[in-house]
Amino acid sequence: QVLLVESGGGLVQAGDSLRLSCAPSGRTFTADSMAWFRQAPGKEREFLAAVKENAYNPLYADSVKGRFTISKGNAKNTVYLQMNTLEPEDTAVYYCAARSTSDRFYYTRPGAYDYWGQGTQVTVSS
Repeated sequence: QVLLVESGGGLVQAGDSLRLSCAPSGRTFTADSMAWFRQAPGKEREFLAAVKENAYNPLYADSVKGRFTISKGNAKNTVYLQMNTLEPEDTAVYYCAARSTSDRFYYTRPGAYDYWGQGTQVTVSS
């Protein structure tokens, strides 16, 4: 079984920064792309950012472009999300996801990803 494990969430104040981490656990696999999503209570899961194995030209949602940065770690299938200038509207459970099918596209819909983590809570107080 493939698992992804997120860490780094917490309670911060508006304007603060957080860095989320995601690492694999369990059966090994090769991800073509990895992504971060978030889900606030009562809302659909929202795409935030994705990065390909070659780490070139990550894709960002407009809502986080310029504030969040996705990056790949040196270890296989690890990914980070640096979040700056956090706002109360960023409060949500944050998930990392991995897609194993190799192609030249980025995907923003959750159904395109094969593996998910359990999520890490980020709460931003005003």
